[in-house]
Amino acid sequence: MAGSIRRHWKRWLIAGAATVAVLCTAGPFIYINYVQDKPPAALSLDDPPGSDSSGSSSGPGEDVDGAWQVGSGSQAGYRVDEVLFGQNVTAVGRTEKVTGELEIEGNRAVSGSFTVDLASVKSDSDQRDGQFRGRVMNTERYPEATFELTEPVDFGSAPAVGEQVGAKASGELTVHGETNPVSFELDAQRTADGFRVNGSIPVTFADYGIQAPDFGGIAVEDEGNIEFLLAFDRA
Repeated sequence: MAGSIRRHWKRWLIAGAATVAVLCTAGPFIYINYVQDKPPAALSLDDPPGSDSSGSSSGPGEDVDGAWQVGSGSQAGYRVDEVLFGQNVTAVGRTEKVTGELEIEGNRAVSGSFTVDLASVKSDSDQRDGQFRGRVMNTERYPEATFELTEPVDFGSAPAVGEQVGAKASGELTVHGETNPVSFELDAQRTADGFRVNGSIPVTFADYGIQAPDFGGIAVEDEGNIEFLLAFDRA
């Protein structure tokens, strides 16, 4: 009798352990693939502009020489790959609290910078946002990320309203109290009353003294991107 009970207990324990293993594996898969929302697409000039760009003029539009400032409709944030309990996910956080300025001469941006309020960056997870503001970025001490041009950006020509041109930008990125040189491709688009600029800056976390999170079943890749879509108005 006692032996039979022990055998039953063993079977129940084995079945229980197997059930837990299945739940630990299948649970995150089901949540990520069927419950959790898909991450937003990368910021793009295909996104609707905040200012009116519906003008159909094919002409060059207003002269762009002079001073410009980041206006409404601008966004910036991060995109990084995570491993969540063995499942690959993409984490995206964004904010509209972006400021900046740009000086244009002819077809070149001769100076400019933009600043992102990191404490206002939000993703689809309050827990992730708490870790981002706290142990990851320490936004109380380092509340902002800043990019500043160190070389002119040559767009080649002034596009007509609605048209896009590409260029390469070089400058200095300051994050978490550390500054590094960066270069990346960007796109610019004329609107009826200004223009928009879109790009993605690759970031290796160790270069900025940031330790990629790795705790509680969550691991983050060592590299990510700062995405931005800036709408410029006359200063």
